[in-house]
Amino acid sequence: MSNQQYSSSLLENAVNEFAKLPGIGRKTALRLVLYLLKQSEQEVESFGNAFIHLRKEIIYCKVCHNISDTEVCRICGNPSRDHETVCVVENIKDVMSVENTQQFRGLYHVLGGIISPMDGIGPKDLEIESLIQRVKDEQVKEVILALSTTMEGDTTNFYIFRKLAPLNIKVTTIARGIAIGDELEYADEVTLGRSILNRVDFTSSFK
Repeated sequence: MSNQQYSSSLLENAVNEFAKLPGIGRKTALRLVLYLLKQSEQEVESFGNAFIHLRKEIIYCKVCHNISDTEVCRICGNPSRDHETVCVVENIKDVMSVENTQQFRGLYHVLGGIISPMDGIGPKDLEIESLIQRVKDEQVKEVILALSTTMEGDTTNFYIFRKLAPLNIKVTTIARGIAIGDELEYADEVTLGRSILNRVDFTSSFK
């Protein structure tokens, strides 16, 4: 949009910033900015400070690489969780998706992506080696591969499976209740929960 469509450059700048967010078009951005303008100065400051503090103070768990307020996240530090079972996921959103099912009581390991040569992402760009070391160092008995059922997800699953093979632990994968090509974050909670509960031995997924 041109400057002539705004009566204020401050308004335009604010709309431009909101429009950078995924899924936010300029009309929605304008509506959000106008809404904030109606709020008190204190409320707007609180809104802005929440994101400033998030960006400056958020850290990543040294164990699982999930976002955290402390060096070890609440999940990894919870003694009531099953520390012998680790669910491997692509990103932080997938941790939230699995947690929302309330069907999993183990721990997580966030890879930070999946292997994708087309995007220039290889095994060394992900938290795969830290997963292998974690299995070696801790009393892990089962690793659940819960990556998206895409070609890239399957490639990453197989790579991790081969790296874990010499360690003689149980490696499973979520049941194919999630359709091929689906990403975890878009699966409904019931389907995802059943896929975790009905997980299968990884080698049987080849058949």
